[in-house]
Amino acid sequence: MDSTDKPGEGSSRTTHKVLVALLSLAVIYTLYFASTLLIPLVLAALLALPLYPLVQYLRRFYIPRAVSGVALLIALGVPFTLLGMELAEPAKRWLDRVPELTLKVNQKLDSITDALAPTAGESAAAVPSLQEEPSTLGRLFSWFSDDEEKETVQTGTEQPNNELSRQLGLRGLQILLDVIGEMPVFLAQGVAVIILVLFLLVYGPGVYYTAIEALPQVRNKEDARALVVDTQRELSRYILTVSVINLGLGLVTAAALWALQFEDPLFWGVVVGLLNFAPYVGPVLSAAAISVAGLDQYGFAWASLLPAAVYFAINAVESQLVTPVALGRTVSINPLFTMLWLMLWGWLWGAAGVLIAVPLLVCIKLVLSRLHLCEPWIKVIEARLDAAN
Repeated sequence: MDSTDKPGEGSSRTTHKVLVALLSLAVIYTLYFASTLLIPLVLAALLALPLYPLVQYLRRFYIPRAVSGVALLIALGVPFTLLGMELAEPAKRWLDRVPELTLKVNQKLDSITDALAPTAGESAAAVPSLQEEPSTLGRLFSWFSDDEEKETVQTGTEQPNNELSRQLGLRGLQILLDVIGEMPVFLAQGVAVIILVLFLLVYGPGVYYTAIEALPQVRNKEDARALVVDTQRELSRYILTVSVINLGLGLVTAAALWALQFEDPLFWGVVVGLLNFAPYVGPVLSAAAISVAGLDQYGFAWASLLPAAVYFAINAVESQLVTPVALGRTVSINPLFTMLWLMLWGWLWGAAGVLIAVPLLVCIKLVLSRLHLCEPWIKVIEARLDAAN
């Protein structure tokens, strides 16, 4: 303990650190086991924040919040519903192909493995002729050998090579069954998100501003009001910019795949646009999915990798030129921290966590910046790539 510390101050600091660690573990535990409840809440809040300025703008024309909220949800929901109905058949078709595609890839891998592995005749030729006529030393060692080990060596080479194919084929079928099994939960959460967004748009502002005025813990009322306004403006700009960029990426990818006569180009454009909301992870998954689909359409040839290469080039232009210019330094986040954040929320909430991780991080960063809290950690999050030079 430092000589300047008062008696008992060191133990109080230790107790404080232990309590913070326990509180962090409790929060992670709650986020993990209450994901079914929390995912719709967080997603609804992220959707309601950028929509609220539009509702507030329509209030100037004496349009009630309930009417404007319903109108906005209809305006946003109808195009997505029509697009979902259009893509339902291609999505079902590709999901049905998952076990078949997995089996094809596994069979090709088995054929490559068999071609690279030495045959039984080559293995026997590589063994010296001493096996036929063992020497005195060989006979001496054979006395101490185990018959069961000999049997294992002789029969081990005769085991079939299709075990990997069978396991991966079952894995592909399991993925398909998992997706089908999660559909009711996904639809229920979608309906819950729509209802929550409407209620947040209609009743959320009144509850928030009443809490500011009523709660004595909120001392600076003006800063509390400005916090919501600034967060809404910055988050709206971020979500709108990223959505437009991802929409453009999906359209350009769909047009490129259509030019290559790729099957279901619009479906793959939508998949690419949605997965691009998850930086680094989304493009990798998109490229892998397009590569597998290319193998199914073009066979095991170099031409099957052309669609994935075209998408990779388009994504490189978007990630290295378009997005940095459009967003600038406003929401700059270090890539290492972004990857760790994606891994954390992917572990907590699965695919939904990966998709909403970065918008959630941007929202938290904006709130902490406006409140002037955790400023050293914000600097760590925004650490530049050239900081070590």
